[in-house]
Amino acid sequence: MKVFISADMEGTAGIANWNEADRDHPDYAQFRDLMTAEVVAACEGARAAGASEVVVKDAHESGRNLMIDRLPDYCRVIRSWSGHPDSMMFGLAPDFAAAIYTGYHSKAGTEANPLAHTSNLRISRLMLNGEVASEFTVNALCAARYGVPSALIAGDAGICADARAMVPGIGTVETLEGFGPATVSLAPARARAAIREGVEAALRGDLSGRLPATSDRYEVVIEFVNPIDAYRASWYPGARKHGPRAVAFDAVEFFEIQRALRFMNS
Repeated sequence: MKVFISADMEGTAGIANWNEADRDHPDYAQFRDLMTAEVVAACEGARAAGASEVVVKDAHESGRNLMIDRLPDYCRVIRSWSGHPDSMMFGLAPDFAAAIYTGYHSKAGTEANPLAHTSNLRISRLMLNGEVASEFTVNALCAARYGVPSALIAGDAGICADARAMVPGIGTVETLEGFGPATVSLAPARARAAIREGVEAALRGDLSGRLPATSDRYEVVIEFVNPIDAYRASWYPGARKHGPRAVAFDAVEFFEIQRALRFMNS
């Protein structure tokens, strides 16, 4: 059994400030360590459930955050960014049994995490078929393109609630909850234990229904903070203006939405 892990950072237990997710700030070292420890816990849970191989995509900012010498020997790790539209899910393929998400955070425009955002801080809101979307929304639909179920997500309470609404039966580990600029978090040791146990339980369960609903057609609307970014994104082939700070794009295949996001968000 092969398992894929997409690892982000802003939903790591204990995190509360952007400095802690910024590789150029002294606070980053501690949270890089905590991010790595949560990934290792997920790997251990997957191994206990029978995984022969775990592929980890380092999916925060630079893509070069995990302390890779701490990963188990049955892991492969994908670092930095290839430029492929799968982005945070790059490396996934139809032969994986499940996708796991660690360190995930709430979507832009919500108050469930002081570090809430979608893709980058230039985006004020991302809409998919009329609903506000998160990075998990896009990534779970990417996994579904390959027929890969989303087994478990670990992150703030807001993204876990969204994931449960989108993917029936998905396992969740709520690491923290935001209150304005503050967070109330599990102790990192407790979060790691819950992730390890949760991943094992999820992978031992019935994964057949853990796929999000798909659509015959998709419309993505990107609302930017700055109208200059919307103007630039509007030049993507097929994109159209959608108000003073927004751009829309339609497609039948979800991969085309991913491709558009890859270029319009950059």
